[in-house]
Amino acid sequence: MTIAEEIEKPHVAFLPSPGMGHITPLFEFARRLVIHHDFHVSFFVITTDASAAQNELFRSENLPSGFHAVEIPPVENISSFFTEDMRVVTRLAIMVRESLKHLPSLLMKQQRPIEALIIDLFCTDAYEICQKLSIPVYSFFTASTILMAFSLYLPTLDREVDGEFVDLPEPIQTPGCNPICPHDILDQVKDRKNDEYKWYLLHVSRLPLAAGIFVNSWDDLEPVSLKALKENLFFQNIPIPPVHAIGPLIKQDEVVTEKGAEILAWLDDQPPESVLFVVFGSGGTLTSEQLTELAWGLEMSQQRFILVARKPSDASASAAFFNVGSDENNPLIYLPEGFVKKTEGRGLVVPSWAPQAAILNHPSTGAFLSHCGWNSTLESVIHGVPMIAWPLYAEQRMNATVLAEEVGVAVKFPVVPGEPLICRKEIEKMVRNVMEGEKGKAMRRRGKELKESAKIALNSGGSSYESLCSVVQFWKSK
Repeated sequence: MTIAEEIEKPHVAFLPSPGMGHITPLFEFARRLVIHHDFHVSFFVITTDASAAQNELFRSENLPSGFHAVEIPPVENISSFFTEDMRVVTRLAIMVRESLKHLPSLLMKQQRPIEALIIDLFCTDAYEICQKLSIPVYSFFTASTILMAFSLYLPTLDREVDGEFVDLPEPIQTPGCNPICPHDILDQVKDRKNDEYKWYLLHVSRLPLAAGIFVNSWDDLEPVSLKALKENLFFQNIPIPPVHAIGPLIKQDEVVTEKGAEILAWLDDQPPESVLFVVFGSGGTLTSEQLTELAWGLEMSQQRFILVARKPSDASASAAFFNVGSDENNPLIYLPEGFVKKTEGRGLVVPSWAPQAAILNHPSTGAFLSHCGWNSTLESVIHGVPMIAWPLYAEQRMNATVLAEEVGVAVKFPVVPGEPLICRKEIEKMVRNVMEGEKGKAMRRRGKELKESAKIALNSGGSSYESLCSVVQFWKSK
């Protein structure tokens, strides 16, 4: 391709906040524009405290032609902005705020006009920056549509409700959506006095400023909340910009390392749908006591499993959020003594990371014990794998409830008030029921239905394909 032909392509930029859960869906959206719609993409990357997984992704030789990663210089002495008790969203918001001081000059250095900048929820400082440069800004909401609807309703709740939302006696009724149990609302809004709540409220209150909002979902997965966003008078009166359901966008062309290949080779030797895959996302961590209960629960179940083990943390369930991909310790030293020997041949323990998409796509994988982060949820659904929901932080409890009670592809552990520990007997029972029982069979049937539905949505003529094409044509016409 000549330079002139390359310059003729429409040019769109992306800006995700740190964390692989935010980067991955925007990266896949960008790839889709480059590969399927002949766009040129500039992908702005916040490099401050970048994780090993992030560095590996953007320094890969597999980036498509027309995809250009633009590194935002690291913030000097970023640790001076943080305190020891600062929560993840506050740290994230400050890191983004300081990094985006470089954005105006980087945007102006681009050699061709930018038709749009697509950001995630925590990069809303870009609205003011881009308004001065006459660049339209779109938001890509990387979590579930029900969370987006709740988030758009949050400024109203903030004005109308005194005290803490989690103490409300009745479920929270987001307009047009199914009610949400106060216990299930995302962690960031459970303490309104904390800075994390103030940052979250600030960012969601800016969502109506977007030229459009992309959601990583499709009609068959979240019909109620998508219909509410498009038709309910509350959202029309805010008003919110057009909502484009373009999912499921999940990780494609996963690079399988030598270690990953060994895991897949082990799976090749197992019977179909016989292996439980256990991992808590890119940032999730268990306490030491809970990791011990999980290990013995798996052993007692007598089921085959792959356990992605990570250094436990008694301080935070999201302790690995900013350092995913770093194998700093051998996780075997944190597992109970004798566990690995007792489960040898039936179980496989791997440190820190595994090729999740490839494992979920393997015919030997029969179920997924997951934290229910949205990217993991979509990967599980698109591969037709039922889930055992083990939410840890953020909006994961909301996702788990929707997946279990509305979608029908997950089961949740029963909540015992005041008892956060899930005991080994409860784990054994749940694993056996999903791997061997009728509930597991029913969820697999439902998973296969949604797997087919997702394919139809993404293919030419499908709802997600046409939704994206309408915006693509708009950008190209400009």
